[in-house]
Amino acid sequence: MSIAVLRTFVAKRKEEYEELMNKRNNKSNKKGNQVETPVVNGDTALTSQHDEIGVVHEKETNQPTNEIEDLSKEETKTPSRKVTRELKPPIVLEALAASGLRSLRYAREVDGLGKVVALDNDKASIEACKRNIKFNGASAISKVEAHLADARVYMLTHPKEFDVVDLDPYGSPSVFLDSAVQAVADGGLLMCTATDLAVLCGTNGEVCYSKYGSYPVKGKYCHEMALRILLACIESHANRYKRYIVPVLSVYMDFYVRVFVRVFTSASEIKNTPLKLSYVYQCAGCDSFHLQSLGRTVTKNNSLKHAPGIGPVVPQECSDCGKKFNVGGPIWSAPIHDQDWVLSTLTDVRQMKDRYPAYNKITSVLTTVSEELHEIPLFFSLHNISGTVKCTSPSAVMFRSAVINAGYQISSSHCNPLGLKSDAPWDVIWDIMRCWVKNHPIKEQPRDSPGTAILSKSPQLEVCYLFRLQCPLYACM
Repeated sequence: MSIAVLRTFVAKRKEEYEELMNKRNNKSNKKGNQVETPVVNGDTALTSQHDEIGVVHEKETNQPTNEIEDLSKEETKTPSRKVTRELKPPIVLEALAASGLRSLRYAREVDGLGKVVALDNDKASIEACKRNIKFNGASAISKVEAHLADARVYMLTHPKEFDVVDLDPYGSPSVFLDSAVQAVADGGLLMCTATDLAVLCGTNGEVCYSKYGSYPVKGKYCHEMALRILLACIESHANRYKRYIVPVLSVYMDFYVRVFVRVFTSASEIKNTPLKLSYVYQCAGCDSFHLQSLGRTVTKNNSLKHAPGIGPVVPQECSDCGKKFNVGGPIWSAPIHDQDWVLSTLTDVRQMKDRYPAYNKITSVLTTVSEELHEIPLFFSLHNISGTVKCTSPSAVMFRSAVINAGYQISSSHCNPLGLKSDAPWDVIWDIMRCWVKNHPIKEQPRDSPGTAILSKSPQLEVCYLFRLQCPLYACM
C-alpha cells in the first residue's frame, strides 16, 4: 500500500510542478521574458518544497563578480536568454528502518526516487541494514544510506529536507510526530502508522489522552475513530510550526491504522483547524452519536471571521432512549481521504497488477475506500442497532433501499464490513427500525431498556413499503 501511494505521490508531484512552471512561464511571457520549458528528471515529480530550483545559465559561472552583475543586467535587456529549471528527485526518509527492508523496496520498486535514508538507533540493526544494501547490488548502493542515529534528533536537525517521511514504530508514533512534521518539505508526504489500537479504541482512554491529546469513546466505529484521533494529533503538532495537513488516504488494516498526509505551510490556513475538529457525544444506551464542531465561521461586513462552535448539539439525555451521553474527542471530522488520490492509486495498482503480490487485498481496500461517503465521519452497525431494539436484522439491501428512498445517502465503510455511513439523522434511522419491527414483531422487553424507549414512539416516516428486494433506486448504488 505504501509503495502504491508513493508512486502516486511521484506522479502528482510531477504534474503539480509542470503546472506551476506553466503558470510562471505564462506570467513571464506576458512581461516579455522567454523562459525555457522545465526539464524534469525521468519519472521524478513535484513537491512545492524545493524553492531552491536550480537556475543554470549558458555562461560560465567562474567569472568575476562584476561580470556576473553585468550579465544579470543584460538578461533583463535580452528576453531571449535561456534558463533551465531542474526539479530534484524526491528524497525519502525511513525514520525507524530496522533491517532496511522497506527502504530497499522503495529504492528498487518506485521509479524516480532520489536518495533513501534509513535510520535506526540500534547498532546491530544498522549493520544488518548495510549488509542488506550490499546484497541488493548497485541499484541499492547508489540510493540507500543507513545511519545510526536517534530519529527525533536527526529529523529536527534536517528541517524541510525530505519529500517523504515514513514513520512505522512499535506502538505509538506520538513521540516522533513533533520532529516529523518539521522534517517534511512543503507539499511533502508523511506516512504514519500506529499499532497501539487498544489505546486508540478506548480500552485505556486516559493513556490515549496523554499520548494523542484526545479521549476515545467505545463504539463500533472505534477503528475509524482511531484514524481520526491520529490525524488530529498530527495536525496539532503541525500547527505549532504554522503548518497543516491534508489527508490523502487513511486506512485501518489487520492490527494497525496507517495515514498518508501531505504537509503544507500557511499561517492563514491553520486558522481553519478548529473547523476540522469535533467532539463526539456517544449515547450510553443506544448506538446514536452526534458531533460538536470546535469552531465555526461568521460573515460580518463582508469579512470572514472565526468563532467558537455553538453547542451543545444534544440535550442532557438522549432524545431517542433517554440515557446519558459520553463525550470523546476532539477528533478529525474533515474528510480522511482525497478521492482523486484514491482513484489514481487504484488505477495505477490495476495497471501494474504483476508488481503487487497483495493485489487482491490492496484493490479491495482501495475500492471500498473510493465508495465511502467522505464527508460523513464515523459509522454505525446495522447489527448493533438491531440488537438495541432486540429484533432480527434487516438485510443490507433492504435497509439501504429505505435510507435512499427517504432522500439520504448511504455507503459502506472499509473499517468494518457491517458498518454503514449515512447522512440520515438518527430520527430517520430509528423510524426505519420502528417500521421494520411493526412488520416483524418482537417479544416484550423490559420497560427501562433503550429499545423499549425507542419503540414506544410512533414513526414519523412511512417507510414500511420500502422494504422490497426490487427497488429501482437501489440499482443506482
